[in-house]
Amino acid sequence: MTELSRAAGSGAVGSSLLLSAEPGAGGGRRGVTCQRAVVPSGWESSCCCSSPSPRRMPFQQGSARTRQRTVLLVGIVVLLAALVLAVVLASILTHGKQKVSPKMLKWKDRGTTKNLKEVILGRCYNYVMERYTELGDKDCLKIWESLKHAFIYKNPCNITAEDYQPLMELTSHPIPCNKSLFWSKTSDLAHRYTKSNPNFLTLEDTLLGYMADGVSWCGDPSAPGINYESCPKRSECESNPISVFWKLASKMFAEAACGVVQVILNGSADAGAFRSTSTFGSVEVFNLNPDKVSAVRIWLMHDIGGPQSESCSGHSIKRLKSILEERNFKIACEDNYRPVQLLQCVRNPDHTDCRLCTNTTATP
Repeated sequence: MTELSRAAGSGAVGSSLLLSAEPGAGGGRRGVTCQRAVVPSGWESSCCCSSPSPRRMPFQQGSARTRQRTVLLVGIVVLLAALVLAVVLASILTHGKQKVSPKMLKWKDRGTTKNLKEVILGRCYNYVMERYTELGDKDCLKIWESLKHAFIYKNPCNITAEDYQPLMELTSHPIPCNKSLFWSKTSDLAHRYTKSNPNFLTLEDTLLGYMADGVSWCGDPSAPGINYESCPKRSECESNPISVFWKLASKMFAEAACGVVQVILNGSADAGAFRSTSTFGSVEVFNLNPDKVSAVRIWLMHDIGGPQSESCSGHSIKRLKSILEERNFKIACEDNYRPVQLLQCVRNPDHTDCRLCTNTTATP
């Protein structure tokens, strides 16, 4: 025990502070006690409480904070892991949906022409800026958009004439009288003739026909909306984009005809020169306007050195004449119209059919 005292004057009575420490286990000190003692007057006195209640040591406080931080970090890691898992699952599900999305429909005919937009635009600009500059006010971009909207993202067996109506209006232009030339089973010969003789025009020589000649297109309900792999044949479905287009274009071409019109038919065809199932026999003949067309001239051409299956007095020609007469058209038919036959002879100049004295016959 230790006693602390300070004299403040003789004989003064006060208190004294007694400190004692009790030994603890292992020889250490277990605690400290404070007692107020009586001391002479003038001495300072103080007191000390009995040994205090146990207190947490610094290292124990640090340990608790560490545990709190650890729990917080673990929570953050778990949350991040959950987010990553959610992203991965979403990606897998999305990828799976793409795999099971509808595939392009399969058909038997060739698919959409590659670079169709560039082909259509190029032909349109060439036609209105080089061949027929009087049509320079035509908007080729609008024409392309109208064509695209007629079939893109649509089932290629459900195309209607209404789908193409805006395109027909954008591309229509007058056809000079006496210049309309129709054909059936004589495509190559008819187009060679109009190229050498600008006084005649086939459907393929109009803006609409010129742009679409020899190209194909069709849509599909699935992305990208255009089928470049295959398109339906007419035998698969009649309401396909190409069949509907040419039927409507042929109708418009016939309606625009005026004056004297011409048609080149194939007299060497086994099935007959005139067929009621052809575009000319089923569409164009019935859309000629008797109030605008004064006469129809039939040029019945035979292949050089080929069979002469039919002449102007043949059965199918008689059937055609009957249809035209019922619609009040004047009719003339000529076998092997000489100007056209000369084009045939360019490729066969030495053939007997190409002798200058070859006779042609014309019948009323």
